[in-house]
Amino acid sequence: MSPVAGTHYLAGPVIAFAVVAGFALFLRWAFGADERRRPPADDGLLTRVATLSRRDSALALRAVLSDAGIRSTVRFSGPHRAEVLVFPEDADRARALAASFPSG
Repeated sequence: MSPVAGTHYLAGPVIAFAVVAGFALFLRWAFGADERRRPPADDGLLTRVATLSRRDSALALRAVLSDAGIRSTVRFSGPHRAEVLVFPEDADRARALAASFPSG
């Protein structure tokens, strides 16, 4: 038996491994979280006035804005990221209140 004759037993597993690895790479590319492929965040009719790192701080700012008569909402766009959104006509007043708000 020549050394080449035994290699055909190796061909099957090597081909199977290559196919599975290629499939895994394709799935990672197709369904991976790539920031460059995501569409930009659509705020719709709302304007972002503050981005805070704590949920409690964002909800407290929303309460302050509500006390001032400004309608607002909070969007949690990621871990440790909360965005406070208001209507454009209230954006200047909301930004002024947000600037004086302790974000601690």
